[in-house]
Amino acid sequence: MTRTFTVSRSILVEASPQSVYEQVSRPGLMGRWSPENLGATVPEGEVPARVGLVFDGHNKRGPFRWTTRCTVTKAEPGRRFAFRVHAIGLKRPRLRAPIATWEYRFQDSDGATKVTETWTDDRRSWPTFVANAFDRLATGGHTFAVFQVGNIDRTLKNLKRELDSAPR
Repeated sequence: MTRTFTVSRSILVEASPQSVYEQVSRPGLMGRWSPENLGATVPEGEVPARVGLVFDGHNKRGPFRWTTRCTVTKAEPGRRFAFRVHAIGLKRPRLRAPIATWEYRFQDSDGATKVTETWTDDRRSWPTFVANAFDRLATGGHTFAVFQVGNIDRTLKNLKRELDSAPR
């Protein structure tokens, strides 16, 4: 079975690319939209995203909770925000390894914004059969690529619901 390393989904949000970027590029806010993320701890406090900013993401799937260490890799206001996940652990991210990259692109579309969320599996060194077995155990039967499509869809729908109704 071929392994899928990247999945993307898009949605149209009735807000400007700049205003959507300002929300999505604040790691502490992601828990408002994501079905798994509970927010983030940013040691520097609530600061604008910048390349090199490090934060810890707090996550939950069913009864399981874990923390990831992430570093911002792209911070282009109104255009693109990305970060890589490079450590994981229960309460503290102790295990260091390439895990995933998340990217958000913002494209003007007649006064609205096309938001594209992309997940990339950075576990390139894992043999496919090992990755697929681990993924099915961790997700309840799916590969992470299939599982993340559902997470991305829910995140984007929640983002749209909140930002479409926000005053302009």
